[in-house]
Amino acid sequence: MVSDFALICLATTAIFLLAGLVKGIVGMGLPTVAMGLLALVMPPAQAAALLVVPSLATNVWQMLAGPDPLALARRLWRLLAGALVGTVASAGMLAGDGSGLAVGVLGAALILYALVGLSGLRFDLPRRHEAWASPLVGMVTGLVTGTTGVFVIPAVPYLQSLGLQKEELIQALGLSFTVSTLALAAGLLRVDAFRSELLAASLLAFAPALGGMVIGQWLRRRIGTASFRVVFFGGLLGLGAHLACRAAFRAMV
Repeated sequence: MVSDFALICLATTAIFLLAGLVKGIVGMGLPTVAMGLLALVMPPAQAAALLVVPSLATNVWQMLAGPDPLALARRLWRLLAGALVGTVASAGMLAGDGSGLAVGVLGAALILYALVGLSGLRFDLPRRHEAWASPLVGMVTGLVTGTTGVFVIPAVPYLQSLGLQKEELIQALGLSFTVSTLALAAGLLRVDAFRSELLAASLLAFAPALGGMVIGQWLRRRIGTASFRVVFFGGLLGLGAHLACRAAFRAMV
């Protein structure tokens, strides 16, 4: 008989392989897919700790692959600072959640992210408004990250509204995700939720994530990205609804 530990290991490997596959095809989505699926088999804080190394490694590579990371960092430092502060401050909610709040908020975040993606809505923000909008969006993103382990809302729609060129946008996403990953790790360390055994497991999770990313990049050249995005966001919508309903049921019993 296969032990529960072995089943969790197999599930974790498959989840990171799938999450890497998604990132390879659409350029993002590794933490979103991984957190959503890992939350089905383990506490959110443990899932977030496993995410640190695969997310950090893939996002550093994405950040450095673009034309000028220092120029983007100078433009986006207010966003990054807000995300850093918000994530570290709120990580205790993810680590100490005993009522299912983190799972419920994660479900709501996935639903919102999926609806925005399926709607195709795009916003354009004049550059003169970035001075006040960037720290606000960064702080809200940090609070969501510290509560759910997912750092896409509202940072991704905001970055898409800045009028960045394609390669700049991909690099900006990598930069934002890198800072958010480091902030999440710092926040989990602050509340003693990122122990050595979880770091080792996170290192092991990097291999399937990287493998999935390579396969995804290969598939991206052979399938329509637009069609895949519909399937991707539709799947996230269903997963988010499942997590939100599970948290609501847990709160009622």
